[in-house]
Amino acid sequence: MDKILQSTGENQDTSVTNDGATILKSIHIDNPAAKILVEISKTQDDEVGDGTTSVCVLSGELLRQAEQLINQKIHPQIIIDGWRKAQKIALEALKNVAIDHSADFDKFRQDLYSVAKTTLSSKILSGEKDFFANLTVDAILRLKGSTNLDSIHIIKKSGGSLRDSFLDEGFILEKKIGVGQPKRLENPKILIANTAMDTDKIKIYGARVRVDSPAEVAAIEAIERQRMIEKCENILKHGINCFINRQLIYNLPEQYFTDHGVMAIEHADFDGIERLALVTGSEIVSTFERPDLVKLGTCKLIEEIMIGEDKFIKFSGVPLGQACTIVLRGSTSHILDEAERSLHDALAVLSQIATEPKVVYGGGSSEMVMARAVEEAAAKTPGKEAIALESFAKALRAIPTIIADNAGYDSAELVSNLRAAHYNNQVSAGLDMNKGTIGDMAELGIYDAYKVKQKIVSSASEAAEMILRVDTIIKAAPRKREER
Repeated sequence: MDKILQSTGENQDTSVTNDGATILKSIHIDNPAAKILVEISKTQDDEVGDGTTSVCVLSGELLRQAEQLINQKIHPQIIIDGWRKAQKIALEALKNVAIDHSADFDKFRQDLYSVAKTTLSSKILSGEKDFFANLTVDAILRLKGSTNLDSIHIIKKSGGSLRDSFLDEGFILEKKIGVGQPKRLENPKILIANTAMDTDKIKIYGARVRVDSPAEVAAIEAIERQRMIEKCENILKHGINCFINRQLIYNLPEQYFTDHGVMAIEHADFDGIERLALVTGSEIVSTFERPDLVKLGTCKLIEEIMIGEDKFIKFSGVPLGQACTIVLRGSTSHILDEAERSLHDALAVLSQIATEPKVVYGGGSSEMVMARAVEEAAAKTPGKEAIALESFAKALRAIPTIIADNAGYDSAELVSNLRAAHYNNQVSAGLDMNKGTIGDMAELGIYDAYKVKQKIVSSASEAAEMILRVDTIIKAAPRKREER
């Protein structure tokens, strides 16, 4: 289920999401142990993009199991030693069942598609998961193995439905071209800058000027105008026909560029010009006295396009061939924000598969494989460590239990049937939540990224171990200020 996050600030902004990392970093937490779980959720989101809820659930379940063992007078160090062995066994079992189709492009693309569908199944895009799974796979395959998602630009545009979203090659900038300037340029020379283009007007609030007559004010303004014209001349000495500035371009320089047939785009936000500099192969400059040291950008075509009722600028045929733009459509800003988060998760997961092209069966199947391997090791382990190993296996089985509970089915029966199936060597058996039964994940096409599952187990285990090592919380004195 989704959560409504309401800010306690003056604006009381609201957002609707079920993204674990977004929820956890938005709520106020005083408990220092809980803050550790928030941190691992953030790390999971930053590194692999998905599994933010699973990592907290598994860590919490491990701590619940540890509490029961401590009540049985088992020392935390014995539990930790058992968990470390269990983690190695579980990850080895996960590695053994991982599937790698990187040698066959068609099968590899199908794996990406299946993982994208699985990732989007719990998101707002689940109703259109087939459509968005194809869209994200096409975007990721353009990266050609890179994990740099900066090449994929996401634009949110209210209006239409989610189904109206599309992927476009090249880069789309949410700005307008200046009045009277060219609306289309082929093979342009692009200069991207972050400089003030408003010095043709005196900043009334930034300076105090004393004059004896209006003529002196006019003389000051004339000098300012001349300085701005000289700056524009220096810009044109670069031999460009497209000028993009991070800051505003006021009337005088805009008119100057118009007279000289140069396309000028103002107030491109910093994120926008950073991406644009990346995809066009240019550098962001602030001074213009040395044209020989400036690296200009280029592309095959710049043109003005319409999306909905608004005008945008499209850069086609950019040197960074993998660059593309995903235009998201939706009825409200809340839907668009959540759709962007969902899409980001899917893109991040798929980009990880591009570097580690292994997938595992989803639907709780991989957790049951790991739990079985740990339980079999526990049966051969003497002493109290065996109990710690069993507790780790129970915690792993909590994931399919929660999946069944969230779907409204009898989790006790389903998980016991799933456990029996895995002990009968049905490695691909998992939970089919459409029918409420045990199904074959290979036939259903339900896969998860190997790297995501690996990170969930290792991060959750380490976080639970860190908390378990703590025996008391001490309030530290505030840091004293150094006397100067």
